[in-house]
Amino acid sequence: MTVGTCRVELQIPANASLKGKRQVLRSIKDRVRSRFNVSIAEVDRLDEWKRATVGIACVSNDARFADEVLSKVVNLIESSADALILDYEISIVT
Repeated sequence: MTVGTCRVELQIPANASLKGKRQVLRSIKDRVRSRFNVSIAEVDRLDEWKRATVGIACVSNDARFADEVLSKVVNLIESSADALILDYEISIVT
């Protein structure tokens, strides 16, 4: 069994409230869940308006497949007009 995890640091520049932040994150999480069979959740910076950290997890029997899926998730988040990726880290545990 292989577990892939990804931590993505986001900046939400056009945001002015926690409510706006939650709307942007909900949109991103819904798009990721609808396209990929992964778990995604906000994991840090819960009370900051313009920054967020999301965690993504993928379980597979192939490390290369898990890495590929997580890379595609990062690319999808990167294409979002509402948030900018500041940093991300992918880890694969076999």
